Formats: sequence, C-alpha cells, structure tokens
Amino acid sequence: MESRQDQNSGTTAVREAHRFDEARLAEWMAANVAGYQGPLTVEQFKGGQSNPTYKLVTPARSYVLRRKPPGQLLKGAHAVEREARVLSALATVDFPVARVHGLCTDDGVIGTWFYVMDMVEGRIFWDATFPEVSRDDRPAYFDAMNATMAQLHSIDPDAIGLGDYGKPGNFFERQIGRWSQQYRDDVEAGRNADMDALIGWLEANMPAQAGETRITHGDFRCDNMIFHPTEPRVIAVLDWELSTLGDPLSDFAYHLMMYRLAPPVATGIAGHDLAALNIPSEADYVAAYCARTGRAGIDSLQFYTAFNIFRLAAIIHGIKGRVVRGTAASTHAREMADKFPALAAAGWKAAQGG
Repeated sequence: MESRQDQNSGTTAVREAHRFDEARLAEWMAANVAGYQGPLTVEQFKGGQSNPTYKLVTPARSYVLRRKPPGQLLKGAHAVEREARVLSALATVDFPVARVHGLCTDDGVIGTWFYVMDMVEGRIFWDATFPEVSRDDRPAYFDAMNATMAQLHSIDPDAIGLGDYGKPGNFFERQIGRWSQQYRDDVEAGRNADMDALIGWLEANMPAQAGETRITHGDFRCDNMIFHPTEPRVIAVLDWELSTLGDPLSDFAYHLMMYRLAPPVATGIAGHDLAALNIPSEADYVAAYCARTGRAGIDSLQFYTAFNIFRLAAIIHGIKGRVVRGTAASTHAREMADKFPALAAAGWKAAQGG
C-alpha cells in the first residue's frame, strides 16, 4: 500500500480532466504577475484533490496555481477566492503564508477561477512522529507548530480586513445539527451506538457561549505546513479551504486530535511511546498554547475534542454510505469507511473524558 507521502508528494503530468490552455495562462501571467518571464511548463501536484493544484515552472522561478475543479460545483464550495483573500490578509502581519501574486475570476482563461502564489521550498512531514528529524530536535518542531497556531489565533480579524470572513454566532449548534442530520439521513451507512451517544452528549454539553472570534484554519496539521529546509520553523501554512471565523479553541482542538488518532484516519501519533520519541505530552502541548495565548487553561477541552472527532466521524460515515451505494468504490474509500466504528468509539471516549 502506498504511504500518504507517496500518494501526495511531488508532481505528475497534468491529469486529463484537469488540463487547460497553457498558452492562455502564460498570457495571463505575463499581464498580471510582476516579474514573470516564460517559457512556462505546467505540472500537477499529486495532492490537492479538492482544489486541483499545479506547479508552474519558469526558467527563473516556480509558482503554485490553485483552481476550482472543473464541472458543476456545490454553492460556496471550492472557494479559491477566499483562500487568496485570507492568504493576502495574513501576509500583511507576517504570518507564514505563501505570497499571492494574483486572483483570476475570468472563467475564460483556464475554465475556472484560480489564483497564483509563490512556490515555497521546504519540507513537508507526512508522518506526525517526524521520523526524519533527530530525537533531540523533535520538541522544537512541535513547538514551531504550537507557536504558529498561537500566532494565528492572536490576530484580530478586523485589523486585517477579515471581520466579515465568516458567519457570526451559533457555530457549534449549526455544525452539530448539520452533521447529525446527515448521519441520521444516511440509512444505508447504518447507525452506531457510540455515534448516537456522542451526538446526544454534544447536544447536551454545548458551551454556554462561544469564546472570542478568530481566524480558524480548519485543517491545521503537520502535513499542511512547510517547514524551513534545515530549521525547526514553519515558513508557510497551506490549504486554507476550510478557513473561516470561529472559535480558536475548537481549531486548536482539531490540531490536538493528533494525540487521539492515528493513520489512516488522521495524521496522528496515538499509540506511540511519546517519551521514547521525545515528543511533548498532550498536557504539555496544551500548556504551551495557553501560555502563548494568555490563557490559564481550556475549560471546555473535553467538548472541543469530542466535537472535532465527531465531525471527522460524520465525514467518514458519509464515505461509508457512498461505499455501500457503490458510488465510492476505491480501495482508499473502503479503508476509510472501515475506520468509522473506531472513530465513533474514540469520540464517545473523548466525551467521557478518556
């Protein structure tokens, strides 16, 4: 079986379904990207399945293009313009993101909206145990992730023009209602006692009021970051497709799921001997984030953790339904669907304080 690194690292020839007129793109680059000089060669990254992602190679430098996928799309999905907006805003306060060179909202150029940003050269770690890093250096890499997330959650959205970047209020009520309904409606995928119990607990234990509103990444994990080629430092955070305004503690708890879960369901370190690997404990990692963000602790961490595992379980349950109906017959989809019971059990365990 291919590893996640093999599945997602590097580039390949542009897939047939994702091809476009490269000459038209080169014309747009010449008119809209300062300093651009061709000729242009286009490759496609193996990852970036939701929003197709390309490497644009020129003699002097390389760029990255992210586009909406071709074909009929759900309303609001694949909003590359939101990605370009949040990246551009965060760059103004020196948060580590790739520089955006331009956004194109003319379907006539390559067939869909897209944006072009810098190609950031560095390292991506697909295994959250950081096996490529020496034991002595591992704590510094975890600390770099922690510091980067704390930096993001310390930014005032209004101060960088993102005060209207998400819907206000009732975040958990909306999310739990949406995913619970999808779970219950998918009759073919079946019900699960742990999932039913988890939903009931979440509905009864929603925090009385949401905390401060901050920019949330939505999928903050080690393989969505580019680290410096030799130093334990994050130089770019990738994949802002799920970003919005929301509760920063929920965003942090999603990142924290790495301590509760493991591949293939999630990029995690559950089941490993953290002391032997010299990886900080969950408690120490939480304490470091709280110190950086001026908190004494996270009162609702149990809820946040259970909620994030629930959301992931609901997504996997949907994949299970598609497998049962024969609309997701790939081996990878079946492997993911098989993990649903364990994920639901992990969520229920988290709700009980486990």
